[in-house]
Amino acid sequence: MITEKLSIPAVALGTWAWGDSGETGNGYFGSILSQDGLEELVEKAHAAGLTMWDTAVVYGMGRSETVLGKLLKRYSRSDYQLSTKFTPQAAGTGNSPVADMLEQSLERLGTDYIDLYWIHNPADVGRWTPQLIPLLKSGKIRHVGLSNHNLDQINQASQILGEAGFQVEAIQNHYSLLYRRAENAGLLDNCKKNGIPFFAYMVLEQGALSGKYDSANPLPEGSARAKTYNSLLPRLNALIKSMASIGKKHGVAVSDVAVAWAIAKGVRPIIGLTKPDHIDGLMRATALRLSGDDIGEMETLADAANVNTRGWWEQEM
Repeated sequence: MITEKLSIPAVALGTWAWGDSGETGNGYFGSILSQDGLEELVEKAHAAGLTMWDTAVVYGMGRSETVLGKLLKRYSRSDYQLSTKFTPQAAGTGNSPVADMLEQSLERLGTDYIDLYWIHNPADVGRWTPQLIPLLKSGKIRHVGLSNHNLDQINQASQILGEAGFQVEAIQNHYSLLYRRAENAGLLDNCKKNGIPFFAYMVLEQGALSGKYDSANPLPEGSARAKTYNSLLPRLNALIKSMASIGKKHGVAVSDVAVAWAIAKGVRPIIGLTKPDHIDGLMRATALRLSGDDIGEMETLADAANVNTRGWWEQEM
């Protein structure tokens, strides 16, 4: 049984888009990916000391894990952390679905343990959480997190793990300027009170808060994110303009401001990467210190935009 403390990075590196096939419009994000580009991205990330990679079985149904595993082969296993997930909605019908899905992830990622293993979406907490315990005891998973769970579900899972001498060590939910349900529902305060790191995904709202897209330059047609966000872009104009002004004041991009906002709120952003220069942005964002006035202005404009970006897979908090 492994008991070392989980190492918490300022930002984690997301590979959701790596589940796309690499062809335009063929995938959730419509990302165009190349082997050379991803190799350069990984090298640049590790040179910058960014070494926690977040993936999941359902990101391209194994494609993201496979791509990531191949790219990380050049590094010593102790040089990076792997974060992947058990998704109840994709579970098999065997006697040990959690162990079965984990074994598939281990094979694709080319490793014999996972640093941080998540229950991806809530289902039957009392059924799935106990199945993590033998995997923790064996060392195949080192730490446990919960993604997209509400407070009651977190408390139930914490009790189950606590009775076996373990604990929930991380929470991962959708959190951005446009979607602050986790904050309003008390999850952030609960994490701070109990010393549990909160990892935020979709901080950039799949590019809608990157400053790269507007009505004249929409997200890639044919992608799932385009269907969600392109109709919302006109309502984000005032917010993006404010973020651009704040970014200009500090010499950074709009996307850097969005990430810095999340860090200022006390969370650990998981930022999806597809290009090497995204690493430069993360380094700028982690160094940026926003004022209270900057934060207040952006949150006011975000609230005024009055958009709901809750994913179809997410429950209300």
